[in-house]
Amino acid sequence: TGINGVAAWMGWPDTPTYAQREAQYLLEEIAVVEKFLSATESGDSAAPIVLDTTGSVIYAQDVLLQRLRQQMTVVHLASTEREQQLLVERYLSDPKPVLWRGAFHVMDRESPRETVARCYPLLIAARRKSYEKLAHCSIQVSELRAIGGRGGAARNLADVQRFLEKIREQVEQASPL
Repeated sequence: TGINGVAAWMGWPDTPTYAQREAQYLLEEIAVVEKFLSATESGDSAAPIVLDTTGSVIYAQDVLLQRLRQQMTVVHLASTEREQQLLVERYLSDPKPVLWRGAFHVMDRESPRETVARCYPLLIAARRKSYEKLAHCSIQVSELRAIGGRGGAARNLADVQRFLEKIREQVEQASPL
């Protein structure tokens, strides 16, 4: 039943069923991305598409990631240390599905919450290298925030256009003419 149901199903990273469910989750994610890419390759969608993957997509096979990179403009959302700490705090207060891929190591007399607080930043740092390698460009998370507070749909559209322009600028600078 939604993202919280998936998090409950996966369990905490130190539960006996976690590794098996983590693997199952990744297989499902890969299947969804594969299905999406096959549909775009066959021309089933002519409209512009934004594909918001989970952070664990980086664990898909290289062949699938290269297909993703060929068909889409991949944007890495870069975060500051403070924003990363907010991710840790949010995970502790309201866990979401996270693939730890062996990065969760409990130390003697350490609670699972303490382990998350210690290991989550290491997980983010390890993933960051893979995201940067895959991405066409990087945008700071803070640049996603709306500039002008209130303003409804017109303000949201302006923010989206500003964000897309930042992506275009970076991609054009990185691409040889």
